[in-house]
Amino acid sequence: MHNLAIALHLKGYNVSGSDDEIVDPARTRLQSYGLLPDQFGWFPENLDHSIHSVILGMHARGDNPELIRAKELGLKIYSYPEFLYEQSKDKLRVVVGGSHGKTSITAMILHVLQHCNVDADYMVGAKLEGFDVMVRLTSEAKVMVFEGDEYLTSAIDLRPKFHLYKPDIALVSGIAWDHMNVFPTFDNYIEQFRIFVNLIPDSGALIYCEQDPEVRKVAESVSGRYKKFPYQVPGHKVSGGKTVLLTEEGEFPLLIFGKHNLMNLEGARLVCNQLSISNTDFYRAISGFKGASNRLELMTERPGFSVYRDFAHAPSKLSATIRAVKEQFPERRLVACFELHTFSSLNKDFLGQYANSMEEADLAIVYFSPHALELKKLPMLSPEDISRSFGKTGLMVFSDTTMFQQFLKTQEWGNSNLLLMSSGNYDGLNIKDLAEKLKA
Repeated sequence: MHNLAIALHLKGYNVSGSDDEIVDPARTRLQSYGLLPDQFGWFPENLDHSIHSVILGMHARGDNPELIRAKELGLKIYSYPEFLYEQSKDKLRVVVGGSHGKTSITAMILHVLQHCNVDADYMVGAKLEGFDVMVRLTSEAKVMVFEGDEYLTSAIDLRPKFHLYKPDIALVSGIAWDHMNVFPTFDNYIEQFRIFVNLIPDSGALIYCEQDPEVRKVAESVSGRYKKFPYQVPGHKVSGGKTVLLTEEGEFPLLIFGKHNLMNLEGARLVCNQLSISNTDFYRAISGFKGASNRLELMTERPGFSVYRDFAHAPSKLSATIRAVKEQFPERRLVACFELHTFSSLNKDFLGQYANSMEEADLAIVYFSPHALELKKLPMLSPEDISRSFGKTGLMVFSDTTMFQQFLKTQEWGNSNLLLMSSGNYDGLNIKDLAEKLKA
């Protein structure tokens, strides 16, 4: 939401907003643009008929006093994705969906478009190198690229966000059950992707990962006449801790690694082809792509030792990320840490989905916060619940960040890698600071 506020401010809109809490990086960034509210909280008296539009985020509940006031005044109320569609309805819309990989694929597409001087608006879920904001809205760009989240739109609109973007070009990277608080069964979750791909017009295109059986079924079930482009892991080799892409245009060394990232790259290439970018131009551009923030991001590196952090939280992404690091550095010991942070991952009924997901780690650690369980109003977990669900021999479980850090500091890190996976931050853990203190 704060990125949308900045994007509209840069487009020339008069923007104001409210929230009951604003923390960094949003606070500092809003302040730098003169958009930080004077007070935090909800102030219905600030709404009047001079306001053209109200944009509602997921954080505002149905009984929010400002929302109630906006309805009373008859103001035009948009959800976040509804407003983005309104801003892009005359553009060619590319929407990247999937349970995992969508941020990385969106980032790859934007990196290549920028490298090839193609003007594009966008909305992406991570800070990207070379981009000032995570949302860009202009009058000039003819294309808009969306990261298509399947989570719900707002408290008063329970449609998945990616249904509202109405894609001309759609990509589906993978389907693995997530958000069980709003999609109670796997089939209910899959149905959202069926709806998504059926929104593509006959003149459009669907790009999909054929190595994912659920994605393949969804793609094959579509009766639309639009073009379909399946993809899988492209040819490559790994040598000396570096990955090289093997193509008809030659060999292209990459800064990213992992089969899941190579699969993401292939999907991004097919999208870019639809935007009239040649394979040669794509490969040259993607060679300089360093990855999106918190997606297998290198935090520190010393001879024989590296620390990576990753946003992985779904079981399939956990397995793919661990495998990627192990395949890139087969000779190094891998300590893989995972924080249970999302509603699904903290739910005892969902934990069984993580069975064998950390099997390829030499040492596996799971961290959870009792406070997070309280906030989400979920029953307390026990280390036994977690160990039984993951089924990993020697799995360690921590629920105190101090003890977790102390354990990591006592380890000998020579010829090792540390992988920290979470959609949270291990209760405020400064990963960069920790990484620099570990002894290799």
